[in-house]
Amino acid sequence: MIQAQTTPERASPLTLEATPDSSRAPTRVGLSLFWRTFFLLALLLIGSILAWLQTLRALEFEPRAIQTAQQIASLVNLSRAALVHSDAINRVSLIKTMTEQESVRIVPREPGDTFEPFDVDALGQRISQELNARLGPGTVVANSVNQKEGLWVGFVINDDDYWMQIDRARFNHTASQTWLIWLLTAAALSLAGAALIARLINRPLKQLSFAASRVREGDFEASTLDENVATSEIRAVNIGFNRMTQKLAEIEQDRAIMLAGISHDLRTPLARLRLETELSVADTEARTHMAADIEQLDVIIDKFLDYARPDNARLSTVALGETIDACLYSARNRTDIHFNLDLADNLLVLADAVELGRVITNLLENARRYGKSVDTGIAVVDIAAKTHDKWVLFQIRDHGMGVPDEQLVNLTKPFYRGEAARTAANGAGLGLAIVEKTILRMGGTFVLTNTPSGGLAANIKLQRALTG
Repeated sequence: MIQAQTTPERASPLTLEATPDSSRAPTRVGLSLFWRTFFLLALLLIGSILAWLQTLRALEFEPRAIQTAQQIASLVNLSRAALVHSDAINRVSLIKTMTEQESVRIVPREPGDTFEPFDVDALGQRISQELNARLGPGTVVANSVNQKEGLWVGFVINDDDYWMQIDRARFNHTASQTWLIWLLTAAALSLAGAALIARLINRPLKQLSFAASRVREGDFEASTLDENVATSEIRAVNIGFNRMTQKLAEIEQDRAIMLAGISHDLRTPLARLRLETELSVADTEARTHMAADIEQLDVIIDKFLDYARPDNARLSTVALGETIDACLYSARNRTDIHFNLDLADNLLVLADAVELGRVITNLLENARRYGKSVDTGIAVVDIAAKTHDKWVLFQIRDHGMGVPDEQLVNLTKPFYRGEAARTAANGAGLGLAIVEKTILRMGGTFVLTNTPSGGLAANIKLQRALTG
């Protein structure tokens, strides 16, 4: 009889470690098409804005320098002419009026005056050159005189030196803050436009990617693309994709009909052969062997049909413990297998209940056939399961001779058999291939490993179902 029991009191309890998925290649982290298009467009637009900004500033530089110098020279000449042609009394009144109303201050220039040159930048140098050309040699332009800020111009009236202090705000060029505001506004509008353009470019590709993923899952009805889009190239791609999915749907339907026909057409003569064997063969041993061969043919047909099932699966919340109990119940009358259970409580997974039961039954049958002890002839199978983050880790392990490491990767290939399976030659070589395909169909992973103490371990990782 099968002995199925939990073993928390065992000296060496079963342990289940998260096994890496060796079947998947390392993923390459990169930008999506939307962000790559957005960054390229943004880089192009911002570069263009900076280039235009420099161009405008260069075009503004020379006219502004000449205009500023003309205004200062005109103000100096007018002031000098007014002072020259006015008497002493009127000159004092004129200087006072210019200071109060025009913010123009004229003071004598002393030999000990200290001043800071005005030509500290390119614009200041150009203005100084233009003023020297207009007012004559000896003209001095300063930012401050005797530590008093302003726009100071030194000129000569009848061999006397004077300073004219002018309000600097009257001749300031466009402030850096203004340029910065315009630059930020243009950059923001450019980035918004780049995002919009990238979204419009990426939208049909995103729809195509979603439709392709639905085709991969076998959902052909949800993978139809719009054939009336305005862009001719995208319309041609959508039409071609829709025709391809229609053809694939027809092929899938034909395959299902063909498999159903094969199943029906083969099982009918097998049933007749079984009946004729029971009635016409007198030798009991020969009759038993013939019945076993017919049963094996029936099992092989089931294996082919299981492997050819569609790749899409309907997932629901399944209690893993109850499924395992149901699979063990079907094998209770066997005397050549013994089970040890180490299952966490309330294990819920996202799976197809029928498919998951087939997977467990297939693995248990594989362990019974090829995991028997040489000494006792009994297969001891350890079944363990626990949760890990968003996954449930499930392991079925036997204590047989195991498999050479170089053969592990081949065990899940269709029609491949290990050494023990070749000797028995009682299957189609599809058992583990069906298991891997079914687990992948349910969004999990399946990995075979040899255990350090001997035997083969089937490691399954399934999505954990959240309760409530």
